[in-house]
Amino acid sequence: QVQLMESGGGSVQAGGSLRLSCEASLSALTKYCMAWFRQPPGKEREGVAALFTGGGVTYYADSVKGRFTISRDTAKNTLYLQLNSLEPEDTAMYYCAARFSPSSTYCTGAYYGGRAEEYNYWGQGTQVTVSS
Repeated sequence: QVQLMESGGGSVQAGGSLRLSCEASLSALTKYCMAWFRQPPGKEREGVAALFTGGGVTYYADSVKGRFTISRDTAKNTLYLQLNSLEPEDTAMYYCAARFSPSSTYCTGAYYGGRAEEYNYWGQGTQVTVSS
């Protein structure tokens, strides 16, 4: 059973930065697609970024390219999302997600990496609020 726990959310002014963390209980023998999603108030959940634990970042949403960075510390079994140049439009609940993935192919792009339906393990979320 995969368990995910996010932390690091908060309230910042536009232009500020935050780093979100997701502690994950993952098997070292299995490859996963891990991702960050967000859900703004009154809107659907959307994919932000994804990576394949076998190696490589596999997806960024166009709205966050150049501002957000997904990464992973294997030793700590922790997924990160660095959020820079934050905008009020980034205000949302941010979720960490994971699923088994046999290869990076099934973790790549908006269809595999950025669709909530592809993931079956979710954290409880952490709130990010950006004020103008």
